[in-house]
Amino acid sequence: MRYKKIKPQNLTEEKLREIWNDVYCNVPIITFDGLTVQFYSSMFDHCFFESENRKAKDKSILSYNRLEKIYWIKDTLEDADATLKMGWDGKNKTYNSSRRVAFVKGNYVVVIIIFSLTKARFVTAYEITEEENLEKIMKSPDFEHKKNVD
Repeated sequence: MRYKKIKPQNLTEEKLREIWNDVYCNVPIITFDGLTVQFYSSMFDHCFFESENRKAKDKSILSYNRLEKIYWIKDTLEDADATLKMGWDGKNKTYNSSRRVAFVKGNYVVVIIIFSLTKARFVTAYEITEEENLEKIMKSPDFEHKKNVD
């Protein structure tokens, strides 16, 4: 996989949104194991804005760190060498077998929710910056694709 970075500070927010729509929303993204992942224009804000105050979750700051890796989401989903872990359901305080965390490059994750044998929806993608969080994800159960989701 290429894992190409861009220089988002050299682009307008409008151009960055255009890249998002062209790469993710207007063309099917299919994972290495055959899941078609749905993306929507509105997901740009959740994925590429960070909160000034993590507890407030205000998503008020455009993140150049996240944006420089805008193409990594697709690369990660298509990477057969990605480490796959079961995602955490914060509401129910348990692992959820329909949430898949694809883990690459030491600390970059892409989270999807699988809702049928062939379909999933993008949740988020980010670089883990806290060692404690990295350890938690690495200790999560391995993800096993169920053949009987439907």
